[in-house]
Amino acid sequence: MQITGSAAIVTGGASGLGGATARALAEAGAKVFVLDLPAALERAEDVDGVERIAADVTSAEQVSAAIGRAVDSGAPLRFAVNCAGIGNAGRILSRKGVHDLELFRRVVEVNLIGTFNVTRLAAEQIARTEPVDEAGQRGVVINTASVAAFDGQVGQAAYSASKGGVAGLTLPAARDLASSGIRVMTIAPGILDTPMMAGVTEEFRKNLAANVPFPQRFGRPEEYARLALSIIDQDYLNGEVIRLDGSLRMPPR
Repeated sequence: MQITGSAAIVTGGASGLGGATARALAEAGAKVFVLDLPAALERAEDVDGVERIAADVTSAEQVSAAIGRAVDSGAPLRFAVNCAGIGNAGRILSRKGVHDLELFRRVVEVNLIGTFNVTRLAAEQIARTEPVDEAGQRGVVINTASVAAFDGQVGQAAYSASKGGVAGLTLPAARDLASSGIRVMTIAPGILDTPMMAGVTEEFRKNLAANVPFPQRFGRPEEYARLALSIIDQDYLNGEVIRLDGSLRMPPR
């Protein structure tokens, strides 16, 4: 798949994994359309080749409108990278009582339903483009799970369930979209140095990094972005979840 001259959608693209991926796609020659919440976009840096659109990934109307702008850009929409997500924590049962049902619902709604919403609407438009080769390739969807999908810790019931859903979505989505020439892949990051980690203490960061066998450090958003571009480049990668975690297996807490 050629990135140059194509359009790409990146959700959660105002910062973190999405921000790094949007920048990398733009540098590779794509017209990038970043979808994020208004407050996040206000803090985002301007990047050449990147257009920012305020949109909630759980809204069919807002996502459709944003994808419409990408389609109208004059470049064929080929790529969608889903990085939008939230990570609220809470035990199923604690001294404070039972897990809040609305919190669980919201995490699943953003992380899983939001990912599916963007995937289906982006795929609809990608499928309308002309194939790029004799195999009938039209585009790639890359979703973001987490090692928590497999190694959920105490307090991660909602987050792990949502990310486990994203991991489980990968193969059936790839099979559903195969006839349209669209590949679907998922990246499952470990401990990456994103804005979600900005509020923790240095001591806590060191303790987290100590659980990573090698290299014993936080991953970088740029490493996620490089993997995303590599997935686009490798035509035979499809229907798989790739862990980006330094062989980390999360302990119970």
